[in-house]
Amino acid sequence: MNPAYQNLEAIIFDLGGVLLNIDYQLTKKAFGSLQIPDFDQHFSQLRQSTLFDDLETGKISTATFCDALRTQTNTQLSNEQITEAWNAMLLDFPRRRLQILQQLSLRYRLFLLSNTNEIHEAAFNQIFVQCQGAGEHLSYYFEKVYYSHRIGMRKPDKNIFLHILNENNLKPEETLFIDDSPQHIATAKDLGLHTIFLEKGMTIEDHIFLPKART
Repeated sequence: MNPAYQNLEAIIFDLGGVLLNIDYQLTKKAFGSLQIPDFDQHFSQLRQSTLFDDLETGKISTATFCDALRTQTNTQLSNEQITEAWNAMLLDFPRRRLQILQQLSLRYRLFLLSNTNEIHEAAFNQIFVQCQGAGEHLSYYFEKVYYSHRIGMRKPDKNIFLHILNENNLKPEETLFIDDSPQHIATAKDLGLHTIFLEKGMTIEDHIFLPKART
């Protein structure tokens, strides 16, 4: 890691695209197989409403989300079909990334901050168990996890960052935030945190936390 970060005390990680591999195209393909070939159009229209914000801040339930999606797409899909297609984008937790977290936890306070929802939380927890085995849990690697739908706030709202900093007595100048969305990075920078923008094609194991022989 960059020597400029040697005075760090804490690292806040994003989840999807940073620790968990994701592929939105798989969800698009899954909905296409359910006779919604123009899912991108519906998805964009739904994003323009408050539906996704409400889902990711816990203001609506999975059932309400599914009802809205059925209305938007004019289909009779079951909740189970929608859930399965919506979760298709969630892939795996590479073992090397989890090893990195374990190593970092010996030196830094680690936190997880994710814009997510109850549908995805259930799915990625199951994926984690499949990758690591029964009895393991993602939260084991962190001092605390923050999921937007559980705390009623989401990135890039500055209040979610302030909430984490204040609740854990973290100083922005001693805290690093790693995310793959530029708007989230921008807010963290404005608050004085160190940031790493994980651009498309970058991974923490190949570009950030390298073995000493490769740095």
